[in-house]
Formats: sequence, structure tokens, C-alpha cells
Amino acid sequence: MNAPVYSFVLLRLAIGISMFGHGLVRLPKLAKFSTWMTGLYEKSMLPVALVTPFSYVLPIAEFLVGLLLILGLFTGTALLGGGVVMLCLLFGTTLIENWEALPSQLIHTAFFALLLPYVKEYNGYSLDRLLRLS
Repeated sequence: MNAPVYSFVLLRLAIGISMFGHGLVRLPKLAKFSTWMTGLYEKSMLPVALVTPFSYVLPIAEFLVGLLLILGLFTGTALLGGGVVMLCLLFGTTLIENWEALPSQLIHTAFFALLLPYVKEYNGYSLDRLLRLS
């Protein structure tokens, strides 16, 4: 039994499923999600010209990062990309003082950061390994 490999795949799947699910439920209602998100930030210092495009890109990014992590494809890039998405969300969340959302976003960020150094060594059950990409 290779516990570190099993641990890595469980954590990779957990964060992947979370991101995939976030994106999946938002994609069919993208315009409605964008309107909601733009409304959240209307009184912040972020201009609507930044919030609106981000609100359309976010669900796509969440979906793709999640899908890649579930598949274990381009795992390192997906973990880094997911971390960048979370940093953007953390910044926005602090600007609107939504302190309740921060712990969840910080936990997601921690998953990405903690898994990243171990991709080459422990990403055993993945398309990366099957295709010899890592």
C-alpha cells in the first residue's frame, strides 16, 4: 500500500470535485450568476468593467480546473491555476468585506498550495501518469 499516493489522489479528487461542482452548477445560469456577482461588487472599489468579465470567466475556470484535477491531467498546471483563481476570489471577498466566505476560500487555496509540490512524486492515479506527462 502506497499511502502517500492514495492520500494525494483523495485530496486531488476532493478539491477537483469542489471546483468542478462550483463551475458545473453556474454554467447553465451564467448570465444570472454574472448579474448576481456584479450586484455584490457594485459598491466596491472594483469597476464593473472588471467584475463583469471575471463573473463570466470564473465558472468556466472552476469547471476546467476541477475537471483537470478529477482526471489528473496537467495536474500541476491545474493546481497552480486553481490557486490563482482562489487568490482573485480572496481579493474580491476582502473588498466587499464578506468575511464569512474567507475560510472556505483559504481552505481551497491551502489544498492547491499543499498538493503542488507533490505532483511529480505522488500523482500516481492520473492521466498524467498514464500518458507519462509527469
